[in-house]
Amino acid sequence: MRFGVKAGVNISNGAGDVEDADSKIGLHIGGFAEFMFSEKFAFQPELLYSMQGYKYEESATFFGETVSVEEKIKLDYINVPLIFKYYVTEGLAIEVGPQIGFLMSANYEYEASGGGESESEDEDIKDAYKSIDYGLNVGVSYTLDMGVMFGARYYYGLADIDDTSDDFDEKNSVIQVSVGYKF
Repeated sequence: MRFGVKAGVNISNGAGDVEDADSKIGLHIGGFAEFMFSEKFAFQPELLYSMQGYKYEESATFFGETVSVEEKIKLDYINVPLIFKYYVTEGLAIEVGPQIGFLMSANYEYEASGGGESESEDEDIKDAYKSIDYGLNVGVSYTLDMGVMFGARYYYGLADIDDTSDDFDEKNSVIQVSVGYKF
């Protein structure tokens, strides 16, 4: 059994009925334990703080003035990925497994500017989202002999996280690129 820490970049977006959204950049950080079942198979539960969400950016010109609008949905989770690993060769592993996420905060940010004017808004929208998210992960990782590890993973949420409408299906979609260290 080995323990470790990891951190990295999230490239997140909305999925399901979320259309024309742009990816949002965030971070993730946390720890894990790796239990080796054999030379090839391992189980790696993790505990991660993860910044997710998506954004919309638009600009238009009216009477010679350009107006720019940016809206962000910022979702912060404590995620618990339960990753099963298959070591293809020494150090190189394919990863797959479920994940459950607990919503810590949800914010809506709005910024508009143009014609020398600007307007912004920041609103807590946690009540508009379900407190639990769940889905599946797939990825790869590589661990050097000294314990430094690199990973890339894709998470697709299976849960509809929108708590305001039965007609709108909103899901999380996250690409994670990580660097870590196994003790």
